[in-house]
Amino acid sequence: MSKQDYYELLGVARDADEKALKAAFRKAAMKYHPDKNPGDAEAEKKFKEIGEAYDVLKDAEKRAAYDRYGHAAFEHGMGGGGRGHAGAGGFDFSDVFEEFFGDFMGGGGRRRRGPGGAAGGRGNDLRFNMEITLEDAYRGKTDQIKVPTSVGCEPCSGTGAEPGSKPEICSTCGGAGKVRASQGFFMVERTCPNCHGTGSVIINPCKSCSGAGRVRKEKTLQVKIPQGVEEGTRIRLAGEGEAGTRGAPPGDLYIFLSIRPHAIFKRDGDMLYCQVPIPMATATLGGDIEVPTIEGKRARIKVPEGTQSGRQFRLRGKGMPELNGGFTGDMIIETQVETPMNLTKRQRELMEEFAAESGDNVSPRSEGFFSKVKELWDDLTE
Repeated sequence: MSKQDYYELLGVARDADEKALKAAFRKAAMKYHPDKNPGDAEAEKKFKEIGEAYDVLKDAEKRAAYDRYGHAAFEHGMGGGGRGHAGAGGFDFSDVFEEFFGDFMGGGGRRRRGPGGAAGGRGNDLRFNMEITLEDAYRGKTDQIKVPTSVGCEPCSGTGAEPGSKPEICSTCGGAGKVRASQGFFMVERTCPNCHGTGSVIINPCKSCSGAGRVRKEKTLQVKIPQGVEEGTRIRLAGEGEAGTRGAPPGDLYIFLSIRPHAIFKRDGDMLYCQVPIPMATATLGGDIEVPTIEGKRARIKVPEGTQSGRQFRLRGKGMPELNGGFTGDMIIETQVETPMNLTKRQRELMEEFAAESGDNVSPRSEGFFSKVKELWDDLTE
């Protein structure tokens, strides 16, 4: 009886990529899995067939041979460039099920091993929140921070074993960190219950770290903050996170920056905005005013006569720099005309005289606004 085409078995096109193949295999395997179809010989047969198909198509060399010769590629020793095959069907169940159950049962690949063969988990990444001033973001700076973390235990060099001893290979799993159990026609791997997946056991734990291979400590680190950083900028310090267990690599430290609100300036990207109050006399007659800049200096602006509140002036190159320097933005000055208070008797008299002499040419915006209001009121009916 001829075999069914592998692509048809998985329900994929002949040009399907690795992702599509894997998704199709998972779907079919879950449908025909013996645990879901107890006592169903046809489902068990189908389960084996889709496993065989996936084993061939996921391997580039086997797939190329299959595409050229079909099922004959794996008969009489043909297509033997890949790994060894098991059984007449030509595929190794243990490889396929390790991948399948590794994904669905939390396997996640093989463990990394630390010094002396002791397996350990990579240290956790850490987050550190750091607040800086707008001036710091403008200039850039180097600062010191103190971070509570876990570091490798010095007496045992991170192995977890008392100095003079070392971890021993687990007798249950032989150092593999996993044990296999037979279930019907295939093998299932599980984490070793004796060493909990590390592949080794500590008979004589280190007194300093109680066998963990790491201890709690506050580290002092230098952080370089570049020019132009913005709110939420993230700085990564590789290898400065928590130490790994049993000599495994450490995690990373991520510094998240927040910028303290400024008393004068508001920022939008590389632009700075500043509201500047000006005396009514200066706004009326014109003149020069001085404004602060983020670099700690002063800049002079010429205000024309008749300047209104909200008028903006641009100071080029006085804003924020791009990240790590380069282009610098502008600063926008917005005037706020200040109404005089606490007038003397003479000042009040002068203001009254000014008001009496005022006409349309003195306050054109005010006159125009109230003319529109009058028109609106005239159109209203009770």
